[in-house]
Amino acid sequence: MRILCRASRALPFLLFLLPGCGTGQTPVKDTMHAHTNRLAKETSPYLLQHAHNPVNWYPWGDEAFDKAKAENKLVLVSIGYSSCHWCHVMEHESFEDSSVAELMNEHFVCIKVDREERPDVDQVYMAAVQLMTGRGGWPLNCFTLPDGRPVYGGTYFPKEQWTQVLQQLAGTWAKEPQKVTEYAERLHEGVQQAELVALNTEAPDFTRADADQLAEGFLKNFDTEEGGPDRAPKFPLPNNYEFLLRYAVTTGDKAIHKQVRLTLDKMAQGGIFDQIGGGFARYSTDARWKVPHFEKMLYDNAQLISLYSHAFQAYCDDAYRDVVERTIAWAQREMRSPEGAFYSALDADSEGEEGLFYVWTDAELDNALGEDAGFAREFYRVGGEGLWEEGRNILLRSMSDSAYAIKHGITEDELRITRDRIDAKLLAARRRRTRPGLDDKVLTSWNAMMVTGLCDAYAAMGDSAYLAQAEETMRLLLTTCKQEQGGLWHSYTKGKVGINGYLEDYSFSIEALIALYQITFDEQWLKDAHALAEYAMLHFHDAKSGMFWFTSDLDPPLIARRMEVNDNVIPASNSSMAKGLFILGHLYEDQRMLAISKQQLNNVHASMADYPGGYSNWALLLMDHVYPWYEIAITGKEALLRRRGFSAHYIPGGVFLGGTIKSDLPLLEDKFQDGTTTIFVCENKVCQLPVHTVDEALKQMR
Repeated sequence: MRILCRASRALPFLLFLLPGCGTGQTPVKDTMHAHTNRLAKETSPYLLQHAHNPVNWYPWGDEAFDKAKAENKLVLVSIGYSSCHWCHVMEHESFEDSSVAELMNEHFVCIKVDREERPDVDQVYMAAVQLMTGRGGWPLNCFTLPDGRPVYGGTYFPKEQWTQVLQQLAGTWAKEPQKVTEYAERLHEGVQQAELVALNTEAPDFTRADADQLAEGFLKNFDTEEGGPDRAPKFPLPNNYEFLLRYAVTTGDKAIHKQVRLTLDKMAQGGIFDQIGGGFARYSTDARWKVPHFEKMLYDNAQLISLYSHAFQAYCDDAYRDVVERTIAWAQREMRSPEGAFYSALDADSEGEEGLFYVWTDAELDNALGEDAGFAREFYRVGGEGLWEEGRNILLRSMSDSAYAIKHGITEDELRITRDRIDAKLLAARRRRTRPGLDDKVLTSWNAMMVTGLCDAYAAMGDSAYLAQAEETMRLLLTTCKQEQGGLWHSYTKGKVGINGYLEDYSFSIEALIALYQITFDEQWLKDAHALAEYAMLHFHDAKSGMFWFTSDLDPPLIARRMEVNDNVIPASNSSMAKGLFILGHLYEDQRMLAISKQQLNNVHASMADYPGGYSNWALLLMDHVYPWYEIAITGKEALLRRRGFSAHYIPGGVFLGGTIKSDLPLLEDKFQDGTTTIFVCENKVCQLPVHTVDEALKQMR
């Protein structure tokens, strides 16, 4: 899916459609703004950005649709998010323009939606726009009948084209409403069927050849010079490289190894990584990872912390440790809430310009660094590869720190000291700039991914601060974001919880809780994961297909109920759920959970080879089935110490369990031996002889 579209063209057969938007009420004025609409009462930063548009925006809800039905008006559902650059552009060009707003208000009921708050709404109307135009992105603008069924849509519209769309739709609805309704009926059928998965009644037949075929599919599209795929823009897509890393380590495939390392190195050295502040931007607009789309998203960085932690374990490369440490430091410094959760995003823009907060002129470097400016220019490729536009530079590197140190005849320690001093000065100077906007929503699903990232970082590096932060964040999710009946809230903003949880909130939380259990052996985390899985199976599972719906059966229905199946910048909630149930099923010997997980994988199995990038998280589960998957039980008084002994080793296929006292977990039965610390390496509950050292256990897994 194309994530950011700069233009949307109406298809010829849709030109007879074209609607209008309005509340019919005069916006209420306050003492500070000429216009104030209903979004002023919302907590979403994105919605609040539009609270003083002259457009009479409504939040998503019955009030808007009731009004549309009463006045027989078409509805505009306009979807975006706070850090979306082209959302800001369209707002400035059209939604802040009084003449455009007057046209919208006269003919349409206009609804603004934060896609991060309401991914369910976004999924439905994104599917509609993709069916109509063959592409999607944000801002997403979809016109609907008064009952919510879509009739026309697109992404970013320049002002002149937007005005034309409004006029044509309003005219068609007034003169030929039956044509609009007939088209909406046909489109609605397509939206209802999009991405639904049928039950596969054939017996599962997963093989290693399936994993080989998926890896070969990736191999065809590698950029062997710059890493990543052979196209631009380039997204990090951490889950793709989690699969490729695991495949390379498991099979010894040298070409895949080389591509994984090349990609991780190029991303870490490129402009997509904030060289002085840490953290990755959402994607690179070019093929060399140089020019980022400067927004920073929590979900990207959470997953990249996990990926680089695993790569550090696999390759023992300190450059990957450095990326993890810098990214976590950024998240703690710029994204952490006072309660211990993490905010959603940083905008790409500041002072109305994309990237202005992050780029540097020669004069700015001189003022910030003094005699260190010369070193910084060379190290960060200022004036050369880093030169961007209007004399500004994106800081990036052309080689690893070790290679740079060798080239310049200094030690890596000397380089690190100099770099840390320069970065500290540049960060201090950057703090004096106008900061990009912060989206201070706390989303349960994204915070759960951050917990998993912190757990992976702790498992790889042993920094107790990472574990402490992971536990603090998860406690917040299980208290503030937990409902009395056992469900989860999706969003926590400005002290308020809201929006019933989606499948992603449960699946990512389950995976995070399992990750916490594996590094602490605190069974309460596991019990919490099991309880969430039971809740999700009760309220989200579809017995007819064997898959999970994205929304709970307790939620008011939309025009279509969606199943999220394809992995994208975030893994699909169905693939995440299948992985969580696979592990819980093994730990609790719960055949029901194992059966559901296997059925989910079997349902998508036939589609995976045609679209490897859309099934990379499923591919990790596939490897659990076709390669050794170890149950590594560690018991005795030094169980956690032995667990930490595995930190230097990449062991992707398996689960750690254990403790210092006896447990009710079936896999720990009869595994406590008079206080002696013992390691059991098992497959399918069949254990090898118990051993007492990490090295002995590793030999049993070779």
